[in-house]
Amino acid sequence: MAGASSSTPLVALDGVVLDTETTGLDARSARIVQIGAVRVAGTKVLTEPRFERLLNPGQPIPKATTAVHGIGDADVKGAPAFASIADELEAFVGNSIIIGHAVAYDLQVLEREYRRAGRTWRPPRALDVRALAQAAAPTLAHYTLDQLCEWLGIEVKGRHSAIGDAELTARVFAALVPLLREQNVRTLAEAEAACRRLAEAEARAAGGFAAAGASVEETIAPARVESFAYRHRVGDVMSAPAMFAPAEATVRELLALLLEKKVSSVFVSAGGETGIVTERDALREIAAQGERGLDTRLHAIMRKPLQTVLESAFVYRAIARMQRLGIRHLGVRNLRGEIVGAVTPRNLLQSRAMSALVLGDEVDEAEDSTVLGRAWARLPAVARSLMAEDVDARSITAIISSEIRILTRRAAQLAERRLEAEGRGRPPVPYAVLVLGSAGRGESLLAADQDNAIVYERGAEGGPEDRYYEALGTHMCAILDEVGVPFCKGGVMAKNRAWRMSREDWRATIDGWVRRQRPQDLLNVDIFYDGVPVHGEGALGEELWNYAYERGHGARDFMVALTEVARDRGSPFTLFGNFRLDESRRIDLKKLGLLPIFGAARVLSIRHGVRARSTPERLRGVAAKGVGSAAEIEAVVAAHGTIIGAMLGQQLADSEAGIPLSSRVAVDRLDGPQKKALREALRHVDTAIDLVSEGRL
Repeated sequence: MAGASSSTPLVALDGVVLDTETTGLDARSARIVQIGAVRVAGTKVLTEPRFERLLNPGQPIPKATTAVHGIGDADVKGAPAFASIADELEAFVGNSIIIGHAVAYDLQVLEREYRRAGRTWRPPRALDVRALAQAAAPTLAHYTLDQLCEWLGIEVKGRHSAIGDAELTARVFAALVPLLREQNVRTLAEAEAACRRLAEAEARAAGGFAAAGASVEETIAPARVESFAYRHRVGDVMSAPAMFAPAEATVRELLALLLEKKVSSVFVSAGGETGIVTERDALREIAAQGERGLDTRLHAIMRKPLQTVLESAFVYRAIARMQRLGIRHLGVRNLRGEIVGAVTPRNLLQSRAMSALVLGDEVDEAEDSTVLGRAWARLPAVARSLMAEDVDARSITAIISSEIRILTRRAAQLAERRLEAEGRGRPPVPYAVLVLGSAGRGESLLAADQDNAIVYERGAEGGPEDRYYEALGTHMCAILDEVGVPFCKGGVMAKNRAWRMSREDWRATIDGWVRRQRPQDLLNVDIFYDGVPVHGEGALGEELWNYAYERGHGARDFMVALTEVARDRGSPFTLFGNFRLDESRRIDLKKLGLLPIFGAARVLSIRHGVRARSTPERLRGVAAKGVGSAAEIEAVVAAHGTIIGAMLGQQLADSEAGIPLSSRVAVDRLDGPQKKALREALRHVDTAIDLVSEGRL
């Protein structure tokens, strides 16, 4: 089993909570007399399996120590030595993260036992619950295990036995996870960093240096992956157009059609459902029925429901879905839900390497946030590997965006299930969930937060439909936050009324945005123009997106106001031409570089009626309409990619170090050519501003 990634959310962490009882408190001489360990999966404490062993320390147990844990010489007389159970302990722990209360002590004692047994000691990655509690609640007076249990309302049982303390520590850890999330400690690396900070502070207070105890950095080099599946969309490789056959057609007619069109399957619509019939289905029918099978109608053998994938999905998603379902054909659909093609293994031959880094399709079957969190945690490893292969940074951000969309869709499905379990029933009217902002544009970085909305077919504010979708949005956003996509600080989430409305109310809201042009309205409409439907009735979302384009395109005053907002930017350079750095010697590349570029591209696309979402598509779309020169446009597109690459590289480094992810880049970590490229890219931000200025419209 592979060890956890640094970016694994704590809610998805597989850990072993370990405790030891010993002959004394000095780790330099103490011997283990009992080991207890239990497993945790995120916020779940597992009752089985568990590890509990008494050990003979090979020396007398002091009476003062026996008075604490109740284990005396007579209790361990026939017990094995540590060396006899070391293999068993290693098998139980595996590659899991070790969790404990003041865990550095337990690890130091274990290390000495290993050395006495002549075994090689490899320090595991570990988390100290005492340190995590200080990060979650820095104002508590004390952080003993008893006091933490009292604070968190955990009943104390089995205290001062190894297994009892391990179980209590596990329950404390589970209770801390949501509290840590509120303090922006979400991932394994961030939790490790919190533990290191406490250990270093205590070492300074003691006048020396103490090891952080427990945590070690990952030293695994980025694995090589075949990048074709991450560079190309399903629409690039699918067989198109979609081939349909009548439901009443026979197998004989099907075989003739397959030979004529040189395809291996057809789609069939019958009884309000669409299915698929493949050449293998036809051969099976003939094998079962003999010659009579040639006259079987296709509706009788079509397989349904049809498994599909979006044409805009990356190829790796199609591969993963085929592998999970054990099938060889997928329908390809557009955002309106129409079948536009088919994809088969033949289409995917160029993508050969299905390494462990390939993002799986298990999100679609995930039953809780733990599984979703594990999927989300794979992204940094994939991003790091693709960057090592020099894949364009925008292709990587498109993959991250795709995963956010898929996570949002699954969170909405799980929210529906929760409401049904609560007795709220199924959705009362058709609806669509939209992902907005950078994930809608396909340009999300690893620090992305939530931007989502809901449109439902009909219903008044405060009515039964609205109340249902308020509950659904609340569940959906909470699941995403648990997984590792945090709540939007600006409140752009479907749980809030401003981002959850009927189709009629949404149209009125868009009309108000266009008509009033207040600063907050301009911000809201900016985000909305990037929206893409990810769940439910996609046509509802597409209809609303197109309506916003139509209204914006035809309102000159609105366009003038958007233009002024897009032109408002600070300089990325100082008076003497140096990078404008903050106190941490970082530059905010979103504020000073990325935002002006994608803002300008958005305004230009609305003004010139270019129906596109990604920044390069928008810029090239307006260039095709004669806005700016080809050289100007391509310079801005290149600058966009360079800035995104610098931000992504910094976020990957920060995720490993447990530093909270942001849009700020440490210029000092860049080499000479990288600094030169970034400087040139930031200069081309002015070109984007020039393109969107009133004189160029």
